[in-house]
Amino acid sequence: MLDRRLITVFGGAGFIGRHIVWRLARDGWIIRVAGRDRERAMFLKTSGDAGQIVPVAADVTHMASVQAAVVDADAVVNLVGVLSPSGRHSFDAVHAQGAANIAAAARDAGSERLIQFSAIGASSSSESVYARTKAAGEQAARSAFPDVAILRPSVVFGPEDRFFNRFASMARIMPVLPTFESKVQPVYVGDVADAVMRVLADPSTRGKTYELGGPRVMTYRDIMEIVLKETGRRRWLVPLPLSIAAIQGWFLEKLPSPPLTRDQVRLLGIDNVVSAAALGLKDLNISPTAVEAIVPTYLANYQPPAKQSLRGL
Repeated sequence: MLDRRLITVFGGAGFIGRHIVWRLARDGWIIRVAGRDRERAMFLKTSGDAGQIVPVAADVTHMASVQAAVVDADAVVNLVGVLSPSGRHSFDAVHAQGAANIAAAARDAGSERLIQFSAIGASSSSESVYARTKAAGEQAARSAFPDVAILRPSVVFGPEDRFFNRFASMARIMPVLPTFESKVQPVYVGDVADAVMRVLADPSTRGKTYELGGPRVMTYRDIMEIVLKETGRRRWLVPLPLSIAAIQGWFLEKLPSPPLTRDQVRLLGIDNVVSAAALGLKDLNISPTAVEAIVPTYLANYQPPAKQSLRGL
């Protein structure tokens, strides 16, 4: 156990961040949870001792707030990302400039470790702006903090995810569910949190990049079949051409919190799986958790009321 060292987690109130904060708290870290909405992180305070978890206001596009958030931090984790841009928080501002700000601030604060979260598929040559700016963020972090460890997860699942939960919500009301040709390698959020802890504890991970994926590569048809099985519903599974999905994305991306954008459709055209030569969970001595071991524990909440009643007997 590390003895009361200080770490700043940008984006710590989010789905992945909260699991990392919980693990850090159990290991005795003092944790600053940094985000634009300080109040959003208040629920985490009860996950540790009095004063152990401290929410702070910080916007990764505002350097002064980033610098204030990392003062005296032994380590820094950057989880901040957006799936659809909003106002001045564009993909470039958050993923690239935000990463540069955090890395420079961590360096200037004398932090020993920096972990930058990216994504499988991050590439400067990608058709997706999301993927291009994620790659730019990796480069910016390396330039300012050469020892940065980069974690690239595939689709992350767990009780609060926006992947299986979204499809389960769709299955409640839609007679047809879409499938796509691309593949994913879902990774359990608990394994991602374990990866952060292993990286922090192991100096040999400095400067390395890890791609995080689960034990099974899955098609979207596999995903939908699991969703239907665990929610106890029958729906038609229909392949959706990306050209049609792009048209839907054009309309949906105009909503305040769009469920689909054209840029996300571009990402759907690429397999989201760990590359053969990449370092991964096994290199961190982590055995990946299967989707089937976790997803049933929360998708059962989407079963029809009659089945939920029987489950409660």
